[in-house]
Order: sequence, then C-alpha cells, then structure tokens
Amino acid sequence: MQKENLNNTNTIKEKKNYKKAPLMPIHLRVFTAVLLGQIACGFSLGISGTALSSASKYITISDLWTGLIGAGSLIGLAGSILIGRLSDKIGRRKLLMLNMYILGFLSLTQLLTNNLILIFIIRILIGLMIAVDYTVGNALLTEWLPKGEDSKRQSHLLIYWTIGFIASYLTGTFITGFGSYNWQIILSTGAIPAFIAAIFRSIFPLPASPSWLASRGKVKKANKVIKKHMGHKWGLPQKLKKAKPVKEVSWTILFSRKYLRQTLVGGLFYACQAFAFFGISIFLPILLQSMHVTDQKISGIIYNGGMFIGVLFGILIFNKISRRAFLISNFLLSSLLIGFLAINKNINSNIQLIIFCIFAIVLSSGLVLDYPYPTELFDIKVRGTGVGTCITISRFGAAAGTFLLPILTNLGGAHLAMITCAFVLFAAFIICLIWAPETSPQFKQNN
Repeated sequence: MQKENLNNTNTIKEKKNYKKAPLMPIHLRVFTAVLLGQIACGFSLGISGTALSSASKYITISDLWTGLIGAGSLIGLAGSILIGRLSDKIGRRKLLMLNMYILGFLSLTQLLTNNLILIFIIRILIGLMIAVDYTVGNALLTEWLPKGEDSKRQSHLLIYWTIGFIASYLTGTFITGFGSYNWQIILSTGAIPAFIAAIFRSIFPLPASPSWLASRGKVKKANKVIKKHMGHKWGLPQKLKKAKPVKEVSWTILFSRKYLRQTLVGGLFYACQAFAFFGISIFLPILLQSMHVTDQKISGIIYNGGMFIGVLFGILIFNKISRRAFLISNFLLSSLLIGFLAINKNINSNIQLIIFCIFAIVLSSGLVLDYPYPTELFDIKVRGTGVGTCITISRFGAAAGTFLLPILTNLGGAHLAMITCAFVLFAAFIICLIWAPETSPQFKQNN
C-alpha cells in the first residue's frame, strides 16, 4: 500500500507545468473566444459616435446629451472594479459565458426607444457588459496561455478590438435611408458581433482557470480541468500546488505600500491615453468638420486606417523594447504631434490630415500595452481586482474625453479640443517617466 502511494506521488511530481506546454487546441479556443469578444467590445464602443452624428440630422440633441450618450458605455466600463472583484470571488468562466448575450440584447433594445435618458442608461449597461471582457477575458487568457505566449497574444487582441472599432465607423457611415430611425438602427448593429461571440462561447464552452482554482485551494479540481483539456501529463506547477488558499482580500490593498505604485501607474497611464483616444476617435466626424476637412468620409477612413497601422506597428515592436521605454516615448511623441496641430491653426488641411494620421499611428501603437501591462503589474492574488481597478480609473479618463470633446469643439473649435488632449498626454509622459515600473521579463532580467 505504501509502495502504491509512493508511485502515485511520483506520478503527480512528474506532471509538467501546464504553463510550459506548447500551443494546443484549448489555448486557441480560449484565445478565439476572447478575440471575438474584443471585436464586439470595439464595435459597441465606437458605434455611438457615428450614430449621434446621424441623429443630429433628425432630432434636436444638445452638446451635453451628445457627450453623455457618447460617454455612456465608457461610464459603464468604470464598473470594471466591481467585475474584477466578482471574478476573483466566483471565477472567470461564468461571467464570460453570459455577458455577450446580455450585450446583444441591450444593443437591440436601442431600436425600441429614442428617449435620450433611456438610451444613456442602456449605453451604461452595455459598458458594464464590455467590462467583463476587458477585465475577466484578459485574466482568463493570461491564466491559460503558455508562458511567453500570454503577453504576446494579449498584445494581438488590440488588432481585433481595432477591427471592431473601425468596422463600427464604416457601418455607421454607410448605413443610410432609414430616416429618423437611422441612428437607432446604427446603434443596434452592436448586437451582431456580440451574438457571434456569445454563440461561439456556447458551442465551444470556456474552461475554468486552473490557477484561479488553485489560488482558492481547489488543487484537485484545477488538475482535473488541465487533464481534461490538455492530457494527463500536464498539471499545476509546484508553486501553485503548495500555495495557501487566498483569503478574502480588501479592495484597499491596492492602495497599500505593496501595490500603490502599480495601481496609480496602471490607472493613470490608461486614463490619459483613453482621454485622447476615445475623445478623438468616437467624435471623429465632429472634429474633422471643425478642422474644415472637406471629404469627411474618406478622411475618417484614412484616420482609422492609420489607427490600424499603429496597432500593427505596436505589436511589431512590443517585445523589442522595454514596456517602460514604450510608454514614455509614446506619450511624449503623441503629445508633441497633437500639440503642434493645435498651435498651428492655419496650415493646409491636407497637411493637417497627414499629421493627424501620424498622430493616430503613434497613439494607437501605445494601445498594445493596455491589456498586457496592467495584467503584468499584479500577481494572481489581486489580478482581477487590480486590472479591474486600472480599467475603472481609465474609464474616468475615457468618459471625460468623450464627454468634453464635443463641448470643447463647440466652444473653441478643434484646436481647443486638441490642445487639451496634448496637455493630458504630456501629463501621462511625466507620470510614466517618474513612476512606471518595468514588467517585461527579458528587460527586467537585464536591469
């Protein structure tokens, strides 16, 4: 009997760390489920700008309501802090299996009302569902993918988010002919990518997170999940097997001495970046009009093309330079470009557009850090809560940018909006220069 127990113990010890496995079908299933969610999130966030531009032709809508509805989904995303804590308590899988269905149904309800207050509330709820994928999807991806592939694939998610965001611009621009219902139809199209993601997750169900299960003391269950999806030779690493179950962690621990720097940097870099990116991108038609750019459709497509090129460029250099250097240089260059545009009011509109597109490339290349960097800042014990808190802080920046941009543009034209963005981006440069820690494994080793 003792010999049999010894053999069983040796068998357990021989199991290889599942985080060192090669890419398998389960990894691709999780990645595909998360990337479809990112397309749906990008689409749902971007669609409000073109919808509101269409609405202004048929209904009277003030700058205040334009800003509020545009910022609604971003305000809802501030719920990421609650979603993150919930995912740390109940796990990742349950939330991700439901949220896209709810997002799809909420998108369709926008067909049923043109009441601005109700539309605003629906947009907030849509933002809350997007928060699930932003927070929980990233955590599940990090906890399943092999080491080295996790941060790499997270950076690739921005390609799919950007595809969704650009697709929303094209959809909203080219849907016409429905009269006063046109803007509601544009808003409701967010249901299409949401239901595609939801149906995929139902056909190919997401697995539970082994590392989350282990952190809750459910080591046997974690190994069972790994065995089911990867085979009998893979299991938890020794570190997780021996880890004590995580006790209930207070949200305030993120502001303790141990995590304060990570929380502030993760939240503030994200907030400043989101202020400029969402403020400009969502209300691009309004901004281009104020810049006296004549062909706004073509100009918008060029700008969005620049944004896509920027994301591809960001992925290309992602692991070639340190995270810290990437952040600092990105914020400095983008603030100088948009600041130059704001100060030089009388330059030719074509030159304006070229500089604006270079700005789009630079700023959007930095978006590649939005998923891996906050995740790398926090350990497994507080990852969901930490990432959720960073996203919540960032959404205040995004909502502020989206709310203020149409108001600033109306008050002082595109130049006032752009100089405000320049100041915010330069503030992010200073914050990262002073505080941003290095999280890239290869560059941490060299320091």
